[in-house]
Amino acid sequence: MLGDIDPAALGVTDSHDHLFFASKLLPGEELDSTEAALEQLIRFRAAGGASVVQWTPFGLGRRTRELARFSRETGVHVVAATGLHRAAHYSPAFLHQVVDDLVRLFVADLVEGTGPADLPEDTREHRAGLIKVAGAFHTIDAHARTTLTAAAVAHGETGAPIAVHLEHGTAGLEIAELLCGTLGVPADRVILGHLNRHPEPRIQREIAETGVFLAFDGPSLANRATDWRLADCLEALVGAGHGGQLLLGGDTTTATARREPGGLPYLLTTLAPWLTKLLGGDVVTAMLVANPARAFATSWRG
Repeated sequence: MLGDIDPAALGVTDSHDHLFFASKLLPGEELDSTEAALEQLIRFRAAGGASVVQWTPFGLGRRTRELARFSRETGVHVVAATGLHRAAHYSPAFLHQVVDDLVRLFVADLVEGTGPADLPEDTREHRAGLIKVAGAFHTIDAHARTTLTAAAVAHGETGAPIAVHLEHGTAGLEIAELLCGTLGVPADRVILGHLNRHPEPRIQREIAETGVFLAFDGPSLANRATDWRLADCLEALVGAGHGGQLLLGGDTTTATARREPGGLPYLLTTLAPWLTKLLGGDVVTAMLVANPARAFATSWRG
C-alpha cells in the first residue's frame, strides 16, 4: 500500500487474510471496525509478523485509506487486492462488466491506484499488489471465466500475481489449467486459495504439479471441519517435493472468526509452532517467508 518494496523485505507473511471485508452473504459479520483491524495488526506485529496480504477485492469494503494508514502506523507491510469475488457477493446491477471493462479496472488499481472507489472515503491513491478472483463450486461458471480472463490480461499488462478463491477448495486443477494453459499465465504467478477445504491428496498433488502456489488458509472457525487434515496435506506435499509452493494464511472473513480463535496473530502464535513440531522449522519458515517473497513478487509494472 505504501509503494513497491523488495520481495525479500516482506519477511514473515500472512499470505491470505482480511482486515476489512463486507458482503451481503455475511450479514452482521462485517469486518468494518477500524479499531479492531488496527489491533489485529499490532498483535500480529508483536508475534513476529511483517506482512499481511489482504485478499479483499473491489466492491467488498477493502478500505484502502485505512490499510495505508495502518501500514504506516504499525510498520507491517499490507498488500491490497483488486479483482472481483464470486458473483453471489455482488448485487445483480453490478455484474454487467465485460472483460475489457474489468481489465481497465484491475490495471488502474495496480498501476495508477485510481480505479473506482469501494467506499466514498477511499483516496484511491494507493496501488493494489495482486488480482483476486474466484472460481465456483467444482466448476468454472460464466462469471469466473470472465474474471479469470480479465485477470490474465491484467497480469500480462502489469506482472501482478493472480490469487484465486477456490469455492470450498474445489476446481483448483481446472482453474490452474485455464490460467496457465489456455490463458498463458506463468504458473508461478498464480496462487490458489483454500486448498485445506477440500483435502483430497491426489487432487492437491495434481494441482501442485502444475507449478502454481497453494495457499492453506487455516485453521479457521468457519472451515474447521477439515482442520485436522491440514498437517497431513502439507506433509504429503512437502514429501512430494512441493514445499516451495506452499503458503499459509488465516483467511479471517467474519467478526466471529476474528474473535475465535484469535484472528491474524493465531497464525504465528499457535498454528506455526504446531506445524514446526510436525514438519520442522525450515519447512514452516519457507511457507511464511521464502515462498511468499516469490509468490507475491510483481514481475513488471507498466
